[in-house]
Amino acid sequence: MYYQNYNPFGNAFASTLVAAIPILTLLYFIALHPHRDRDGTMRLGISAPYAAFFGVIAAFLVSCVAFRMPVVSAVSAFVLGTLSGFLGIIWIVLAAMFLYTMTVITGKFEIVKESIIHISFDRRLQCVLIAFSFGAIIEGTSGFGTPVAIAGAVMVGLGFKPFQSAVLNLLANTAPVAWGAIGTPIVTLAAVSGLDEVTVSSMAGHQLPWVSMLVPFWLVATFVKMEGGTWKEAFEVWPAALCAGVTFALMQYYASGTSELHLMTDVVSGVFSVICTALFLRFVWHPKTRFLLRSEREALKQEGGEALAAKKDASNWKYPYTVSETLYAWLPWAILILCCALWGMPDWKKALNGLFATSTFSTTLLGSHFGGTASLPVWEMPSLHNLVQRMPPVASLTAKPEAAKFTLNWLSAAGTGVFVAAVLSGLALRMTARQWKEAVSSTAHRMKTPVLVIGQVLGLGFLTRYSGTDAVLGLAFTGAGALYPFFAAYLGWLGVFLTGSDTASNALFGSLQRITAQQLHLNEVLIVATNSTGGVMGKMIDAQSIMVACAACYDDPHERAHALGPIFRTVFWHSLAGAAVIGLIAMLQAYVFPGAIPALPIGK
Repeated sequence: MYYQNYNPFGNAFASTLVAAIPILTLLYFIALHPHRDRDGTMRLGISAPYAAFFGVIAAFLVSCVAFRMPVVSAVSAFVLGTLSGFLGIIWIVLAAMFLYTMTVITGKFEIVKESIIHISFDRRLQCVLIAFSFGAIIEGTSGFGTPVAIAGAVMVGLGFKPFQSAVLNLLANTAPVAWGAIGTPIVTLAAVSGLDEVTVSSMAGHQLPWVSMLVPFWLVATFVKMEGGTWKEAFEVWPAALCAGVTFALMQYYASGTSELHLMTDVVSGVFSVICTALFLRFVWHPKTRFLLRSEREALKQEGGEALAAKKDASNWKYPYTVSETLYAWLPWAILILCCALWGMPDWKKALNGLFATSTFSTTLLGSHFGGTASLPVWEMPSLHNLVQRMPPVASLTAKPEAAKFTLNWLSAAGTGVFVAAVLSGLALRMTARQWKEAVSSTAHRMKTPVLVIGQVLGLGFLTRYSGTDAVLGLAFTGAGALYPFFAAYLGWLGVFLTGSDTASNALFGSLQRITAQQLHLNEVLIVATNSTGGVMGKMIDAQSIMVACAACYDDPHERAHALGPIFRTVFWHSLAGAAVIGLIAMLQAYVFPGAIPALPIGK
């Protein structure tokens, strides 16, 4: 049995510093290590696979040497993380990129692109519609990086640069994350904290709508700055940005507090925002001139001022496709949303997991039990399952040892739903054998580097979890006293950065947040929910999310491998500021507006 020690050096500062070494190592090689590129250019940050490898080595050294975790247990934890990452994240992104590639190969993406452009010819508003509203729908149905992959690819297809597409979609994938994949983070948070699920969801729904109203303005300002525009040009589209943000926020506030809709909060909010914004732009207001990409502006200037003025006025542009052609082109995306929604339903998951319940097996794999049913085999990780004990104050005195099972839910996994959607879409689009082969080979070639990086980073995350170094970092926040509501947001933020998932962060720190709230006599519902709402701001800086964005937005393998550092350096300060906003909201709700905190049902 490995008992986690949260102060192995007898000095809290020294123990925290050592526990942070793997994360600092990863960050250094991702964003700060100077090196010369193959063309002789000096750059900061090395290739993502190598950066992840050095982070993994540091994690093993800290876990096994400083924290005295058995080496075999550490290896087992890393393998569990890698396997879980493949099924939980890589499988989803592979299938999503497969579907996207199909639409490109068949030419249907061109129609989708034109239909989006004709909602608004203004590039600023396209950012809001695609990255924020459409991305929220995808987040609500599948989560785990899918919206960054899909919306990022769509924006690149529309002509946005790969770097700005990645950055903007990472920024947009914040406010919806707490209800991603049919509310999985909220369900997990309620389970580990022991609080009522709808109450926790409602509390998150009293915090994140304020951010939801901010995100469209945030996106527009960031994009305009990237394109060399002015603050005046960023402010010109405030009516549409306000419409998108407010309609999303209102539905988010309402749906999150209902037992019927709280798990579908993102889906209904995203759909409501898209419809309202499209109608607003069609019948109420539209910018007088369209804001163009820098490359488009430069090209038009060469044609002369009159041509530039004429093309900026998009009111007379004719849509080249029929309604039936447009609906047919959007069919794969409709299938994707329906399949993801279906695979997110608990009853459907249960049915799939029990599909081959009569086909059972039991064997030993590397000295540990591997068995179950054909639809739900489970491997109890050797030298790890029930052999790690979390200790107070992270866990209660009566806490059970940490389970460590790899559940191969190959039928009910969200990625399987996305893959089924891709296959159905290919059939619906009547793809030829040559097109199927091209889609498979193109997707495999594109995903080689991201798969390697995501697998390593998730293995690192699981190693820090089972060694207890993540808890050491988390405990550093608990000495904040009356300021703890502010730092509770940063604890969730840290958890998502470490694990790459708001769900995993909630599983990691949900119990600790409730224990700390009790010790400091703070409202448990507020503090626990803030773990998830603060965590959403860490989503944009975790390495696997950035690699998903790179995989979706960059065609060139060399650029893809080296884009992680520049993207991380760009979004880091946005992430830090976003978590501060959540922290301030939590502070206000704790001490100024306590009426915003929903009450637990009697008996809960």
